[in-house]
Amino acid sequence: MPEPAKTRSVKDEPGVTMARKEKESIVLDLGTANPKQALFYRSRALYTAYGGAKGGGKTHAVRVKAVGGALRWPGIRILIVRRTYPELQQNHIEPVLRLVPPEVASYNATNRVLTFTNGSVIRFGHYPAGAGEREYQGQEYDWIFLDEATQFTEQEFRLLGGCLRGVSDIPKRFYLTCNPGGVGHGWVKRLFIDRIYRRGATEEESENPDDYAFIFASVEDNLPLLRASPAYLKMLSALPDNLRRAYRYGDWNALSGAYFSEFSERVHVIEPFAIPKGWRRYRSMDYGLDMLACLWIAVDEAGRCYVYREVHKAGLIVTEAARLIRENTLPGEVIETTFAPPDIWSRQKDSGRSMAELFLQSGVPVMRADSARVHGHIMIKEMLRPRSDGRPGLLIFNTCRTLARDLQSIQADELNPSDCAREPHEVTHSVDALRYFCVSRTLKGERSAPDLAPDEADYDIFMTGGEATRDFLTY
Repeated sequence: MPEPAKTRSVKDEPGVTMARKEKESIVLDLGTANPKQALFYRSRALYTAYGGAKGGGKTHAVRVKAVGGALRWPGIRILIVRRTYPELQQNHIEPVLRLVPPEVASYNATNRVLTFTNGSVIRFGHYPAGAGEREYQGQEYDWIFLDEATQFTEQEFRLLGGCLRGVSDIPKRFYLTCNPGGVGHGWVKRLFIDRIYRRGATEEESENPDDYAFIFASVEDNLPLLRASPAYLKMLSALPDNLRRAYRYGDWNALSGAYFSEFSERVHVIEPFAIPKGWRRYRSMDYGLDMLACLWIAVDEAGRCYVYREVHKAGLIVTEAARLIRENTLPGEVIETTFAPPDIWSRQKDSGRSMAELFLQSGVPVMRADSARVHGHIMIKEMLRPRSDGRPGLLIFNTCRTLARDLQSIQADELNPSDCAREPHEVTHSVDALRYFCVSRTLKGERSAPDLAPDEADYDIFMTGGEATRDFLTY
């Protein structure tokens, strides 16, 4: 069996790159970088985001930087991620395979891995909503590229960031491309545009501003695109005002993408304080095997609401969920009502009992909340607005990070702008829990008396619905 061909890059930055064999040379023409792409290639920040307006040459820059890195650093492990497989195939796999000849690297279509003769690998990964944790947990990469980062939640970004590790001396880098809008608009804007960083209890838990770099690019920076598609600029300029500002000029304030545009961390997120004893306290939850989301909410004398505690955990059966709720409720803490989603009152086929009954038997009596989605979400928006004293009607302790994150991330439904989007599903749980509380403050909830089988004396009433009335006789 012949020895594998040895390759090396003759340039530190993408351009014309030569891969050498013992007796012949293979030249890879990676093109000429525009000034913004060159800045992207040369960035040494831990996290580098590239983008702004549409048409700035972002995806091409990802391909060139990845291939150039594979040739420059023998043995490097690189991951390129898009949200869906068709996007991955069209924007990265096919162009990279056209760019890199088989003498330099071989492609395994089953594993979607391009292996170079110098030992470097580029893996092409897609990240279906809610499935990334299983897909990428425990993996290690030297460089990660998250293309179209605003299609991802911050939790997904951080989970991928956990894969950026290894014992090699290759510098660890995380590259992102992005446009305004999308489910990730809020966290991308916070980190790379507004540059607002969180402080943790320790230096390791805090976000370091020096780790984040942003390179703004517009369509004017991509001259090859303008020459090849001169109508593209006209198309961007003809968009509605907010889309034109976002996609033509890269204005991150024009298109937040978030349904709760009223929400601001600076305004709505506050330092915790001791809840006065006279304030009424409530719990509100969304429950399913995929996630328990429970909020503790206090209401002051003026009716202002404070979310002061939250619990989120997946994979709990009802008794386990009830126990977690009880464990996070302080001794002596009086909870007026626990609001819960209507679907937990459905009887289970195996036991004939409802989950609401199981919660009651497990020490967490619940009240059925109204299921009105649009009304409930609008009530959240109303509570986020300033009241007569200038402060909003809903405030959130900064310890409730999941709720704050989800309120920023959740999008408007494309088919019904009055409602929230139902995907990605992982950002809906805490918002639904808050919705059940807010809508129940305006609509009368149903008490959570368990839906038990009737006594024998009530059997006829239970089976027939009671005595016939005029309404019963009317067709």
